[in-house]
Amino acid sequence: MKAEIISIGTEILCGQIVNTNASYLSRKLTELGIEVYFQSTVGDHPRRLSFLLNQAWQRSEIIITTGGLGPTGDDITLKTIAKTFQCHLVFNKKIFFQIKNHFTRRGLKMPPINRRQAYLPVGSYILENRVGTAPGFILKKNKKFLIALPGPPSELIPMFEERVVPFIKERLKIREVIFTRTLKFAGLSESEIEERIKDLWKSKPSLAVGVYAHPGEIELKITTQAKNRSRALQKIASLERIISQRLGPYIFGKDKETLEEVVGKLLFKKRKSLAVAESCSGGLLAHRITNVSGSSRYFISGVIAYSNTEKVRLLKIPSELIRKYGAVSREVAEAMAKNIRKLTKTDIGIGITGIAGPKGGSLRKPVGLVYIALSTENKTLVKEFHFLGDRLNVKMNASQEALEMLRQSLLNAKEQPALRRKR
Repeated sequence: MKAEIISIGTEILCGQIVNTNASYLSRKLTELGIEVYFQSTVGDHPRRLSFLLNQAWQRSEIIITTGGLGPTGDDITLKTIAKTFQCHLVFNKKIFFQIKNHFTRRGLKMPPINRRQAYLPVGSYILENRVGTAPGFILKKNKKFLIALPGPPSELIPMFEERVVPFIKERLKIREVIFTRTLKFAGLSESEIEERIKDLWKSKPSLAVGVYAHPGEIELKITTQAKNRSRALQKIASLERIISQRLGPYIFGKDKETLEEVVGKLLFKKRKSLAVAESCSGGLLAHRITNVSGSSRYFISGVIAYSNTEKVRLLKIPSELIRKYGAVSREVAEAMAKNIRKLTKTDIGIGITGIAGPKGGSLRKPVGLVYIALSTENKTLVKEFHFLGDRLNVKMNASQEALEMLRQSLLNAKEQPALRRKR
């Protein structure tokens, strides 16, 4: 089936917010076996929206709109849909009381303007909103469907997954699913990965393969169509197995796995404890590690020693070491990793120091220069990196490379009898 997505909102068109809804919906529709042919964005303008709706109705079987279902004057989706498809709006008492209760539960009085959200198209399938006040709805006409969803992702996602997905599965006859297996790599470039496995492309014509670069990692996506997910996995399995044989050490995860999740599982499995000392990364490494549920089982402490004074005071870095080599140096990174490990009595310590930019660099130490050190009881490893891009890219790449260094170290580490801090 052909589908398209129309995102409504002047704030999206002007770049004031990022349109994550279109990406999310395209991914979910693809998983259901529905191909998305078009995506459009339109401002809060009834005539332009009506034009897009008519155009979409001519070429697609499923049209999904996002946004414009709120109670204010710039929320024009509901009235425009009603006018374009010539359907009457009727007051829905059940939805009205749900909207009213939404405010009551929060100890607020419902503004009169919210009453307009209880007017919905005659004969439509109502999508109740358990998070906000804007209900969605589904219109069916001539074997085609128009699905109207609210704009905030916190409302759209549960509504789509809890109400729309069951509706689609129950009423639409989808013969095949489209499934994608994602392999995630660290330590290799996009071109290196393609060079090592490009001979495999022609051997599996029923599979689509793409390589995509992200800060600090590369994704390889293998996509196919099949009757169900199990059959799709079978079709993908042989190619995935060959790729794993060739590039296994560089594959850190699959699908939605993040590097911090993988590292967390290894830390727990190997019964290792961790502490980090960060400068240029500003706590991003600790933030990513602690984003993982259960990280308190292995993560002990994170210190952001941004100034030289705090490196000396908190991490006990000798001031003469900083004077001799500079705060951004192999020697200081090594001392940061060793000292945070000893101060916190953990198994592993990581130190990061560098120049995130855009200012502060020199010919000898340019912007993007970062030293990352990893210290264990037996040895300390220090690596020098030269990252490109803006400040946020440098910080992100620094945290990613630190996690990859940690992953590689853990893969070679022996398990301890119990996860504990050293005394």
